[in-house]
Amino acid sequence: MSYRDAYAAWKSDPDGFWMEAAGAIDWTTKPTKALHGGGPAGNDWFADGAMNTCHNAVDRHVEAGRGAETAIIYDSPVTGTKAEITFAELQGKVAALGGALAAQGVVTGDRVVIYMPMVPEALVAMLACARIGAVHSVVFGGFAAHELAVRLNDCTPKAILAASCGIEPGRVVHYKPLIDGAIAQSEHKPDFTVILQREQGPCELVEGRDHDWNAFVEGAEPAPCAALPAMHPLYILYTSGTTGSPKGVIRPAGGHAVALAWTMRNLYDVTAGDVYWAASDVGWVVGHSFIVYGPLIAGCATVLFEGKPVGTPDAGTFWRVISEHKVKSFFTAPTAFRAIKRDDPKGEFKAKYDLSCLNYLFLAGERADPDTVNWAADLLKIPVIDHWWQTETGWAIAGNPAGLELLPVKVGSPTVPMPGYDVQVLDEAGHEVAPGTLGAIAIKLPLPPGTLPGLWNGEARFRKSYLEHFPGYYETGDAGMIDEDGYVWIMARTDDVINVAGHRLSTGAMEEILAGHPDVAECAVIGVTDELKGQLPMGFVCLTKGVNRAHDEIAKECVKLVRDEIGPVAAFKLAVVVDRLPKTRSGKILRATMVKIADGAEFKMPATIDDPAILDEIRAAVSDLGYPLKA
Repeated sequence: MSYRDAYAAWKSDPDGFWMEAAGAIDWTTKPTKALHGGGPAGNDWFADGAMNTCHNAVDRHVEAGRGAETAIIYDSPVTGTKAEITFAELQGKVAALGGALAAQGVVTGDRVVIYMPMVPEALVAMLACARIGAVHSVVFGGFAAHELAVRLNDCTPKAILAASCGIEPGRVVHYKPLIDGAIAQSEHKPDFTVILQREQGPCELVEGRDHDWNAFVEGAEPAPCAALPAMHPLYILYTSGTTGSPKGVIRPAGGHAVALAWTMRNLYDVTAGDVYWAASDVGWVVGHSFIVYGPLIAGCATVLFEGKPVGTPDAGTFWRVISEHKVKSFFTAPTAFRAIKRDDPKGEFKAKYDLSCLNYLFLAGERADPDTVNWAADLLKIPVIDHWWQTETGWAIAGNPAGLELLPVKVGSPTVPMPGYDVQVLDEAGHEVAPGTLGAIAIKLPLPPGTLPGLWNGEARFRKSYLEHFPGYYETGDAGMIDEDGYVWIMARTDDVINVAGHRLSTGAMEEILAGHPDVAECAVIGVTDELKGQLPMGFVCLTKGVNRAHDEIAKECVKLVRDEIGPVAAFKLAVVVDRLPKTRSGKILRATMVKIADGAEFKMPATIDDPAILDEIRAAVSDLGYPLKA
């Protein structure tokens, strides 16, 4: 089936399309129809069916005679550890932990917070919760105590599953003091914690509350897979909210499993026995969908990598992992490739490794700028596929469906909408705009299976955040356009479209131009307040390793590039070279925080920031450009 055929099949018969897709997973009670239409967004999928995600990810492969095949490939350059876990071994570990949790009083619907590094036990913890019907909420290991406390208060977990520490390049991050601090701050107190002691940073346990992981599971009665309604929440995942308080995205189990089974085959082109690697973290949605559930539901071996794209030990670590473990399909963020390109601009490390196993590179998490896409494509000589989705959707809104057919690439576009997504570009009044016109990107309701039906403790906030602005649509918060061929172009977050003397301009388009400068490794453009024009673009560029030229000259060249490409209407005259950009731990640039610094506004320190010290460097660079404006 071609992409056009698949999309047309969904359009003409959505219920039939998704019922056929639902045949790819096991059901304890088969649904009688796909869409039931309940909830504020009308996306209650397979609501009269019952299933278990852990069974679909683990047990059914063992029952099919594949128990001896590899499920998890653990590769940890920061600890020098490598291990492989088969489906049968994984089943044993997950059933034991599930049984131990049940014996401690955890029942279906209870919440469990998971606060762990990239170790196999993190996956075991998630699957064990799924097995018994507990709702897990993974919090990125190392999050500050206050941020963890906020999440404890919101989801009120019965237990915390954690590790004693995480390993970052050159340092150990001790988790236990953060957990203790969060519990002390939180109004809600979990009944107990289970701590995986790591030799790099063991911790003291609180008697009566804390359990040693190994002792906790020893001798536990293995738990069976509970039959759960399709709309039962598999997990709650917190995403940053515009008000500063996190939003708990709910993921219903049945639609999630169906959507992931469909997308693993049709988008990523992998099937049972293939090796799939998403270089992300279990704390993010990519980790949930494409380190844990997607690959295992598909019967793939999933690579669990505890390291960084550079520095563990060098810019060739990704190539080593791909070569050594025979990765077929690889998914990471563009920022990872920008880091590799900055350290190894000629891609010389790649020559040490045989990458003939690798069929595709997928990029997502932020805009994949053409310079990065072209650099990767030239280096790897394979399709480099940008795709676009969100924590809220759980899987791709738009992509290039390698498992159906590879469509012609338009660098800078994540290609076309996936079946289930009726993507439209709207003006402020909610009217669809002409092809090639910049506007707000929205998805006509209902959303497809696997997408959020609401927020934990937040129906009113869900409506306000996503549904009210454009009635009948889900508002993505992204701005862009759809061209004459139906290709989607994501140019910026809606609030990154700036207004310069009445002209609506995309900061993303300016970033594309700056990224084309031969000395620029990565960049960011923000809109700052201007007394005359309302807003002006301000560009920040980081240089490729080894560039040793006057920064003022490079900044002038960047200004000229934008003015030559977009014209004087861009009013681009503020550019500065910086050593690094402020980012979240997942690699997203904190543009909104940079805007507040440039405008002299107060801001809350982002909970997900990788290194707060970078903000002082940005403040100094902004000041050199004469901002914030003096009153």
